[in-house]
Amino acid sequence: MLRQLNLRVQPHVAADEQKLIRTAASELAIDARTICGLRIRRRSIDARQRQIYINLSLDLFINEMPPRLDFEPIDYPDVSRAPRVIVVGAGPGGLFAALRLIELGLRPVVLERGKDVHERRKDIALISRNHQVDAESNYSFGEGGAGAYSDGKLYTRSKKRGNVEKILRVFCQFGASTDILVDAHPHIGTDRLPRIIEAMREQIKRSGGEVHFQTRVDRIVVEQGRATGVECAGGQAFHGPVILATGHSARDVYRHLAAAGIAIEPKGIAVGVRLEHPAELIDRIQYHNAAGRGKYLPAAEYNFVAQSQGRGVYSFCMCPGGVVVPAATGPRQVVVNGMSPSQRNTAWSNSGMVVETRPEDLGGEIAPFLTEAMADGEFAANHPDIDNPDSPLRMMYFQEALEKACWQQGGRSQTAPAQRMADFVNRRLSYDLPKSSYTPGLISSPLHFWMPQFVTKRLIEGFNAFGRRSHGFLTNEAVMIAAETRTSSPVRILRDAETLCHVEIEGLYPCGEGAGYAGGIVSAAIDGERCAEQLKRGVAFQ
Repeated sequence: MLRQLNLRVQPHVAADEQKLIRTAASELAIDARTICGLRIRRRSIDARQRQIYINLSLDLFINEMPPRLDFEPIDYPDVSRAPRVIVVGAGPGGLFAALRLIELGLRPVVLERGKDVHERRKDIALISRNHQVDAESNYSFGEGGAGAYSDGKLYTRSKKRGNVEKILRVFCQFGASTDILVDAHPHIGTDRLPRIIEAMREQIKRSGGEVHFQTRVDRIVVEQGRATGVECAGGQAFHGPVILATGHSARDVYRHLAAAGIAIEPKGIAVGVRLEHPAELIDRIQYHNAAGRGKYLPAAEYNFVAQSQGRGVYSFCMCPGGVVVPAATGPRQVVVNGMSPSQRNTAWSNSGMVVETRPEDLGGEIAPFLTEAMADGEFAANHPDIDNPDSPLRMMYFQEALEKACWQQGGRSQTAPAQRMADFVNRRLSYDLPKSSYTPGLISSPLHFWMPQFVTKRLIEGFNAFGRRSHGFLTNEAVMIAAETRTSSPVRILRDAETLCHVEIEGLYPCGEGAGYAGGIVSAAIDGERCAEQLKRGVAFQ
């Protein structure tokens, strides 16, 4: 017999199955020996008070054995003779679109500009070792997209957009721990994601699909209002309807779309810094305990939100027990991001600390910063329409200007400008910096002086609010590393809300973060599946 039960227990009980069984038996007033097994269906940490509790939803199997699997795996058919669909990009949007196309009886041809997930490691290592950025293989470009080496957090608020549980089950089918089906904030870890992504790729190929690496799409072929294929940098051409899932950093794609007159618009983003604390300090603050997290609790997370002068200031992509990484995708850029291994066991915890920025701000408070950026002749030559208020690329230009400024302040390398947190709030120079996980190195820099005042004054207000809310958080033990700019796409590729097809071009399905319709691994995966489903309904194959 299956019985369901909600329990609220201390961490040491939640960590021991036999203690859980005895606690459950006591709650139900039954003999513990009749419970043949249990399955945790939901798990969350309640750290609001000094005494920490774990909230659990349990399935208890009384006088019967539990089933072998927590989910029914998907059977992917052979589609080698089916009509082809071009999927541009092998990030979560593209991979899940390809897998869903196979389920629907269509043959995906995945085109990825970067290298496979293992070869990417070598190029990523060179960024820290030699400050060398490969514009086609880095933390954003390559198999798995930005998520492959940027943490693997699976928490999403996009539950109304699609089946989150199915996305998590697919990850489990390809090797993720079933803990992600349970935890309130599921997380795979950068160390485990590559083999899961590789397993997805092998399934696509086994089913008759294709996956091409180092195949950058330079042009979408449009004939009589219909996308009929793509042309690539190496001269290859692929024919079929197109799911465009290129991620939020493929600026050349945005430039191509704008030049080709394909409808796009600027979209709000958030920019700021990576804020890094000692992990032990965050544990002590969040768990209200001078001893930190102890034996049974994970590295602590936090989530902060404030309003400052009409704009949101908030933490983004929090990485407990993680590291800060160099995420530039080209020359003359310094961009930072965060990631965590599966055990979340480094000495640091970090998150993006960012300020909401809207397109209308570019002609207001941010205008002086852009004017200063234009004093660089090379930058001005590459951005001739930056002063055009109607340019759909203006928000992207702002990103580029801020990343270029960080590169200059960092010594024209991947060394990142940084400042201690309390020094920043008090507008003081940091004469030294704490030890950091950012391996290319840090250089002390007065971020409060040269970053856009639109951003810095709001960060200062936000940090003061967070410090009042969480004693000890605002500290010179924390370091701010500039700049966090790739929180989301600066462009939205316009599509019909119902069919998900581009508003003007049949057979073109903008997808995921790069199209401006997702924000994270799971939401991009959901959008990939939805695009595949709508393409199946909307395209008449020969």
